Amino acid sequence: MNQTPETPKRPRIYLAGPDVFRPDARAHFVRLTLACDVLGLVALLPADGEEEQQTPDALEKRIYEANMQRLRSADGVVANLSSFRGLEPDSGTVFEVGAAVALGIPVVAYGVPEGSYADRARAALSCTHDEGGVLRESATGIAVEDFGQPLNLMLACSIHIEPTPEAALQMIAALLAAQR
Repeated sequence: MNQTPETPKRPRIYLAGPDVFRPDARAHFVRLTLACDVLGLVALLPADGEEEQQTPDALEKRIYEANMQRLRSADGVVANLSSFRGLEPDSGTVFEVGAAVALGIPVVAYGVPEGSYADRARAALSCTHDEGGVLRESATGIAVEDFGQPLNLMLACSIHIEPTPEAALQMIAALLAAQR
């Protein structure tokens, strides 16, 4: 009996980020899906509520469940962690990154602004150093995390960061290939 070699499973990459809110979201995801395909990856796009699953749950619950299902089935995550409506990345994306890290799924981010988080906070907010040298918001006295990292330490220490979506996809492909 002739046996045909089985085609290796293509790694599934969940594309996390606030990109679903972009006016050109469809074109953006087409571009990222093609970039995944070139690298031998399968793109898992975030749910947007247009999925066929009809349940009595509210739309936001269906989107959450669909995204968590996709995330759990992913081999890797590529996340857009650009600043979103402020100094920090989109909170939903940060949640997905944390969930992926907790599930042991490798994450590569892109869109992270240049410089440190503290530098960005200093540029956007009135900040001063206290007598102990701790950087604090002037109005509230709240300390500003200043470890020289581009993001909060919980993100910066748990993920890889690349400058572009394409570079992030190349990095996740390399990380997953090294695991085989």
